[in-house]
Amino acid sequence: MRKTLLEGLTHGPLTEPAPAPDEAALKELAESVERAARARLGRSLSIRQVDAGSCNGCELEIHALANAFYDLERFGLRFVASPRHADVLMITGPVTKNMREALLRTYNATPDPKWVVAIGACAADGGIFAGSYAVEGGVKDVVPVDLHIRGCPPSPTDMLKGLLALLEQTSRKA
Repeated sequence: MRKTLLEGLTHGPLTEPAPAPDEAALKELAESVERAARARLGRSLSIRQVDAGSCNGCELEIHALANAFYDLERFGLRFVASPRHADVLMITGPVTKNMREALLRTYNATPDPKWVVAIGACAADGGIFAGSYAVEGGVKDVVPVDLHIRGCPPSPTDMLKGLLALLEQTSRKA
């Protein structure tokens, strides 16, 4: 035990250092999302996150969007507590039988125009939970989905790129 403790103190951590952040690219991406939201909605984008039964991996990445590194508030993007104030529903996980009704109520409470973004592999088709007795299926099996951001879990940067693509796509349709 003493030998292991001494080795740990003398050798330091065995993990790789984190990659250097590309602050300029992140800032440009977030500003593009804000410009697209203002052009489409006339205001900033409001996001309501809904966990429909996930393992919480995608939630950790979504919460990273609000941390000090990404800090979406500085670009006018914000998370809201009520679906009545949301423009986008970000839904994670497979839809469980117990969450089906809650998801439908949340979707119906969100005012038009609204967009549904399915986050992660489980939201597409149930992922590793597909076929379980407790799972209804993917998000598209319960509510219409406008965008699916793949990954297990997708990175915060991928989510920003997806929101920008969604806003640009809906701007072209309008």
